Amino acid sequence: MNILIVLTSHDELGTTGEKTGFWLEEFAAPYYVLKDAGHNITITSPEGGQPPLDPKSDEPDSQTDATRRFKEDEAAQAHLANSERLSTINPKDYDAVFYPGGHGPLWDLAVDEHSKRVIEQTLRSGKPVALVCHAPAVLKNVEAEDGSPIVKGRKVTGFTNEEEEAVGLTDVVPYLLEDVLKEQGAEWSEGGTFQPHVVADGLLITGQNPPSSEPAAKALLKALETKEEYA
Repeated sequence: MNILIVLTSHDELGTTGEKTGFWLEEFAAPYYVLKDAGHNITITSPEGGQPPLDPKSDEPDSQTDATRRFKEDEAAQAHLANSERLSTINPKDYDAVFYPGGHGPLWDLAVDEHSKRVIEQTLRSGKPVALVCHAPAVLKNVEAEDGSPIVKGRKVTGFTNEEEEAVGLTDVVPYLLEDVLKEQGAEWSEGGTFQPHVVADGLLITGQNPPSSEPAAKALLKALETKEEYA
């Protein structure tokens, strides 16, 4: 099957002068879960080319088996460096979509009309969408077919207010993901701070934080397998 991974192109952490982007584990872990399962992966971002990596996710204490594997995988690095421009993506070409987080998506993907189009068309076509950590913020402008917020009445999770406070960025981010989704009527769910937690509500799958990346990808695989069983 063909799976689309959507990454941010935003690299400025508010007005701090520091850099942000996507979180390495949140890309690497799903990339290998999906690739090892035999699926074809296309990587896309709003600007195309090399998506910006959050430098903090590249520090020694943020490394995992998946990130170490990625650092030794020249083919995967080349794949990432040549992401396709999001505006060129046709959702009909893909069986599922995965959004890694990092703080970058709060600024660009959350207001990107092409991202909105991809999610709406994918879900309306009966295909699953998974988002992890800060990436569920991209749902804030996505609409159900009746025009209501896509998260209204649905169980979702994402980077919590408590976790944002723990990393010291409550006053830096443009909004708090948890607050925005709750305001739109989401049934918010959360596990322990920085503990894996994944919620699947129909075709919409969300993961809370970086440790939730691999289980969120596995939940996406399960959704695809279920679709195959009933096809």
